[in-house]
Amino acid sequence: MLSNTATPRYYAEFRDDVLAGRIPVCKEIEMEMNRIDDRIRNPGFYYDSDAVEGFIRFAEAEMTLTDGSDLRLLPSFKLWAEEIFGWWFFTERSVYVPNKTKAGGHFEKRRVKQRLINKQYIIVARGGAKSLYETLLQAYFLTIDTSTTHQVTTAPTMKQAEEVMQPFRTAITRAKGPLFDFMTQGSLQNTTGSRALRQKLVPTKKGIENFMTNSLLEVRPMSIDKLQGLRTKMNTVDEWLSGDIREDVVGAIEQGASKVDDWLILAVSSEGTVRNSAGDNMKMELLNILRGEYSDPHTSIFYYRLDDIKEVADPSTWLKAQPNLGATVSYETYQRDVERAEHVPAARNDILAKRFGIPMEGYTYFFTYEETLRHNRQDFWGMPCSIGVDLSQGDDFTAFTFLFPLSRGRFGVKTRCYISERTMLRLPGATRQKYEEFLQEGSLMVLEGTVLDMMNVYEDLEAFIASCEYDVRCLGFDPYNAKEFVTRWENENGPFGIEKVIQGSRTESVPLGEIKDMAEDRKLLFDQSMMTFTMGNAITLEDTNGNRKLLKARRENKIDSVAALMDAWVAYKLNKDMFD
Repeated sequence: MLSNTATPRYYAEFRDDVLAGRIPVCKEIEMEMNRIDDRIRNPGFYYDSDAVEGFIRFAEAEMTLTDGSDLRLLPSFKLWAEEIFGWWFFTERSVYVPNKTKAGGHFEKRRVKQRLINKQYIIVARGGAKSLYETLLQAYFLTIDTSTTHQVTTAPTMKQAEEVMQPFRTAITRAKGPLFDFMTQGSLQNTTGSRALRQKLVPTKKGIENFMTNSLLEVRPMSIDKLQGLRTKMNTVDEWLSGDIREDVVGAIEQGASKVDDWLILAVSSEGTVRNSAGDNMKMELLNILRGEYSDPHTSIFYYRLDDIKEVADPSTWLKAQPNLGATVSYETYQRDVERAEHVPAARNDILAKRFGIPMEGYTYFFTYEETLRHNRQDFWGMPCSIGVDLSQGDDFTAFTFLFPLSRGRFGVKTRCYISERTMLRLPGATRQKYEEFLQEGSLMVLEGTVLDMMNVYEDLEAFIASCEYDVRCLGFDPYNAKEFVTRWENENGPFGIEKVIQGSRTESVPLGEIKDMAEDRKLLFDQSMMTFTMGNAITLEDTNGNRKLLKARRENKIDSVAALMDAWVAYKLNKDMFD
């Protein structure tokens, strides 16, 4: 029933629980409740209870969980969906009307019903079944909408986007409801015979297709050039805050979608750990809307989070960040993550962001204080080793780290770094004092000139290796600025055991994890302050798949010896047979 005086059913139930203290909410949800209350009081906006209940009946009758079991909509899902299906307004539009008695037609001004909410943003903690909610909406539009539609789901990775498709594919296979049972009967190969005997809803290479309406739901990468220009009716954008997204993908989709009647964009994400991205800019715009700095009645915003980091210790507040706590994710899981955040510094920021909605920087210090403590002095004279090469960028160190395989899974570590005389002279006093310590222990060399001459570096390193009688059996190098050095090494030492180590989260994550494990077990035996210094500076940045990349927080926080250690480790793993 369409009414401009009715109170939305599921919002009313939610509001009663909030006012009674049964459901705690953050200030952002409070602000959205104020916006909904304003909408209820607006006589120009109409609530359609039949449309809401129709979506709920479809979801529970036709869809299943991924394991094939029955689906019952969560209260949060009903609350969110009510915003999309419940609210409408009327506008006057020129409509072409064919003549009844003869060819042609004419334009008439008519009062047309339109969807009020065209964009819905949901920021909710990990474990809230966000992808399932996206799936339900995509399935509804692809099957219930009788028009020909183009639908898109996108995410920072194709794997994440496919997670939205999988429950839909399962529901098609199960076909438990009357609609899906009808649409999945028949043969896909029947393209010329009776349409009644043809399968009508099918997963294909393109995505999921509805042959009755010639509609398509497909997965697309999260990039503007793949999303612009599409006249899509239903769109889901997954994890738009979680990746290092530098483009406004929602805006790109909206450009084409806004040309379609009753279009919709659903953008769902957990809080991110990447600052100053396009996602952060989008979030600031949403906060401006919530605060009433400007009005946008066509946007629905559910932003779940803790109000203060101190609330992490109070389980009674966790529903603020995760409204489905106790249903899709357990309190025990949350408690384990709280304990892990306390004891594992590397995981703290990710847990605070993903479980509690607290914006955090995406990096943590990679090594704990205990892991950076020096070991007893060892020289490793004449021993076989792998060497890692990280040549300087700007005023960074040119670093060489030697890795010596020992017994019981242990490795000896030595490093030797180079800077120019000009760089040393320009250091501030406190930093210069620190560098003097490195000079005294022999881990830092200062060469004449304003910039480092790589051939001078090569010759000094060669003399150092000879003096220590190190048996270098393989070399790993970062290709940046390394061609001249590596070419000479190959000419003088042969082409064997030389390995290029590509930089980036996908390639760095595994070796960094292995080095971290050895550091935790105190199996990296180093005795130089330079290694303590660079290990203490090392931070990592995680992408949406949990892959880590080595970084430094500030320019002066050098990590070059750690980068060279990673290169040496990769080369060693690829050439273990040389050490047998």
